[in-house]
Order: sequence, then C-alpha cells, then structure tokens
Amino acid sequence: MFVVQEVGFDPSSPGVKMDEEGTLKSYIFKVVVEPDEFEDGTPAFHAYCPTLKGARTHGKTEAEALQNIHDVVKMIVDRLIEEGKPVPPDIEIESPAVVVTV
Repeated sequence: MFVVQEVGFDPSSPGVKMDEEGTLKSYIFKVVVEPDEFEDGTPAFHAYCPTLKGARTHGKTEAEALQNIHDVVKMIVDRLIEEGKPVPPDIEIESPAVVVTV
C-alpha cells in the first residue's frame, strides 16, 4: 500500500489537491507486485492496483514496478479528481497520512 498524497506538502505547492473544504485527502491503495517476464523472456515484475481500472504496469525490478504503479495510480486519481468523479474507495483518510510498510 502507499499514499498518493503524502504529509509534508505545502498546500500551495503545484500538484497538491484539496477538497472543497480546503483540506488534503490521502488515498491509500493496495497494490500487487508479482514476478513476471517481458515478451523476450527477460525477468520483470508486474504491478497492479485491483481497485483502479487500468492501473497496471511493469518494471525491470520490483522497486521499479512499485514506483511505476505509484505513478500510474497518482495519474488516475488526479484525473478522476479533475473530472469531478469519485475516487473508488480502498482506504480514504480525511487528513494527510504517512504509511510505512515493513
């Protein structure tokens, strides 16, 4: 899991999204990263977010796949917010948050 909007942002910074009341929201999504391979047989990792349609990607390493899925999820959430559509709930927190995965 990871946070799409993290604590520590200056609310006036570009890219920080606030709701109608002017508060930050953190969306936490479960992601899955699995060993896979590219079409040529090179080892790879496949990552996806079960909650968000179309949120899937690959990477050469597990870390790269995780970073790529973070970017994809953020892009999808940003688009949903910009279009005024609801963000499908996985876990929604009404204040900024930090998630630590150990």
